[in-house]
Amino acid sequence: MAKEKKDKKRFAKKLLHKYRLVILNEDTFEERLSFKLTKLNVFVAASLGIIILIAGTTFLIAFTGLREYIPGYSSANLKKQAAELAYKTDSLQTALMLNNQYYESIRKVLTGDLKPMILNRDSLVRSQQMDTSLYDLSSSRADSILREEVAQEDKYNVFETAGTQMEFALFPPVKGTISEKYNLKSRHYAVDVVVAKNAPIKAAADGRVIFSEWSAATGHVMIIEHNYGLLSVYKHNASLTKEQGDFVRSGEVIALAGSSGELSTGPHLHFELWKDGNPVNPSDYIDFE
Repeated sequence: MAKEKKDKKRFAKKLLHKYRLVILNEDTFEERLSFKLTKLNVFVAASLGIIILIAGTTFLIAFTGLREYIPGYSSANLKKQAAELAYKTDSLQTALMLNNQYYESIRKVLTGDLKPMILNRDSLVRSQQMDTSLYDLSSSRADSILREEVAQEDKYNVFETAGTQMEFALFPPVKGTISEKYNLKSRHYAVDVVVAKNAPIKAAADGRVIFSEWSAATGHVMIIEHNYGLLSVYKHNASLTKEQGDFVRSGEVIALAGSSGELSTGPHLHFELWKDGNPVNPSDYIDFE
C-alpha cells in the first residue's frame, strides 16, 4: 500500500512538475517569449485542440457545401438534379419515340412502303354473315329515299360512320380526268388527275404543311397534316407556293401543276390521302371530275 501511494505521488508530481518553454533570438540569444508549462497543462491543451478540431470538421461536413467534395457523399441538390435529369430523359425518350413514329409515317407516304399484309382501312370492316332467306329485305319507297339522302351526305365523309366526328369536308385539289385510279394491289395509293401545266393546286382542307421539298422520283412534293389523323399528299408539281410550317386554308393555292420527277409522264397531280398511317382511296371522298 505504501509503495502504491508513493508511486501515485511520484506520478502526480511529474504531471505537475513545471517546465519553462523559452523562445530565443537565434543571433542574439535574446529571450522573446517564455511559457511555464506542466505535463498536465500540455495534455489538457492537446485534448481540447483535438476536440475542437473534430467539432469543426463535423460542422463543416454537416452545414457547408464542402461535404460535396467528400468521395461517396451525395448532397440533396445533387439528388434533386439527378431526379430531374431522369424525368427529362424519360420525357425525351417518349418524345423521340413519337417523333420516330411520325417520321416513319411520312416516310411511308413519300415512298409508298407498306407491309404486304397491311390492308386498306375500309376493308377491315366485314359485314356479319347471315342467312338472307330468313328476312324480308325488300325496301319501301320511304326507306329508299332515306338511304339516298344518307348516301349523299356520307359520300364525301372521311370517317367510318356519319355523325361520329365533327363535320369535315374535303375540297377538290384540282378538277380533271383521272388517268390512273387508286389501286392497292399495284401499290398505287393515289389518283392521278390530268391537268394543264401550271394549273393551280389547292389544299384539300385546313392544315399545316409538314413537308415541302424536292424528290428525285416524285419532283416537288407537299404534304399537309389535317385534323383527325389525316394527311394529304401532292406530288409531281411544277413549283410549290407554301413552305414547311405554313398553315393553309381549304381551297388555298399551294402549288402549280407540272410533271416534275423521274416517275412522271406528263402534267398531272398525283394525289394521296392517308388516315392514321394507312392509305385510303381519295375518290371515295372527293369528286375530281
